[in-house]
Amino acid sequence: MTSKIPSAIKLHKQSNVLEIQFGHESFHLEAEFLRVLSPSAEVRGHGNPVLQTGKLHVALTGVQMVGQYAIKLIFDDGHDSGIYDWNYLYELCHEKQRFWDSYLQTLREAGANRDPDVSVVKLFQ
Repeated sequence: MTSKIPSAIKLHKQSNVLEIQFGHESFHLEAEFLRVLSPSAEVRGHGNPVLQTGKLHVALTGVQMVGQYAIKLIFDDGHDSGIYDWNYLYELCHEKQRFWDSYLQTLREAGANRDPDVSVVKLFQ
């Protein structure tokens, strides 16, 4: 069984990816993915989630330890309030496709876009 405590965390600024290792398993989480799924109150909305749009080009600029249980990620759009505990990171790594598919479906349903330079207009329903 893989431990839910990361054995290594590396920020790859060039590729804009956070590499996380749990035991012998290695995962790569893109900045956009981490930003739109931030565990912050700003994103989770105190039980009323706030859809994050236009984050296609967001970059990770830093990673800070939070005690022995989590990291705080710093993004170039000013977002820095999400605390990613080990259990949540583990879940993001192991359920990445499910989280991403759900996010994309929510975007489609809202008529929103990942690209900040694109506006989607619904003409008829």
